[in-house]
Amino acid sequence: MPKKKNEIKTLERNEHGLLAGVDYHVGEDGFINWRKMVEDDHLVPNKSRTQETDVSKLEDGDLLILLAGIKNLAHLRGFESVKYRVENGDADSVTAVCEIQFSPNFETGHKSVTFSAIGDATVHNTKGFGRQFLGPVAENRAFVRCVKSFLRINVVGFEEINPQNPEGGNYSSATEYVKSINVSDELKEVMDKKGVTWSILQKRLAEENYDGAADLGGIEDLPRLKIYELIGRLKKL
Repeated sequence: MPKKKNEIKTLERNEHGLLAGVDYHVGEDGFINWRKMVEDDHLVPNKSRTQETDVSKLEDGDLLILLAGIKNLAHLRGFESVKYRVENGDADSVTAVCEIQFSPNFETGHKSVTFSAIGDATVHNTKGFGRQFLGPVAENRAFVRCVKSFLRINVVGFEEINPQNPEGGNYSSATEYVKSINVSDELKEVMDKKGVTWSILQKRLAEENYDGAADLGGIEDLPRLKIYELIGRLKKL
């Protein structure tokens, strides 16, 4: 029988403690290369180190992992519990400890392992919206560091950077950071590689009945979501 559209999928782990149906990257040492399990959608350039916007071209030292990517890794790895405790907290500073009990798998001799890490948030290492919620910021930082350390990932997490550091770009959130990346330039680069001119692209948009295609003056007139869509489509050509 065909599966129902909204049928619940049961998540099962095999004898190695890995999710069935997931393509895990195994390193030369026989363990999972968890860094390779981070999807490009969950990576952004570290603008304090590079002007390149194509994450596929960057080394780990020039990248940042978004919180969503860390959460996805934790889900793939498997955990039994996540606990937080506040070591100290006042109006100007909060220090939190995240303790995660990771599920058994072949990497740990099929035993559950508990790992912890510290995250701190102060009025000096947060900015804007984050200053009003030091507790949650410290919580996120502790979670990110706990997962990264346990899975041996050496890419800096976006939650770990200091948004007040001028070299870090002065961003108050991951959304603001991603918006700062010039995706128009990325689309132009992909178009050049594929030999697609603006006139060809505009004609194609008109054929697809894209609203206002004839009045577009260039790539900069397209909304960001449409640009991301076009980048994905062109890369598949």
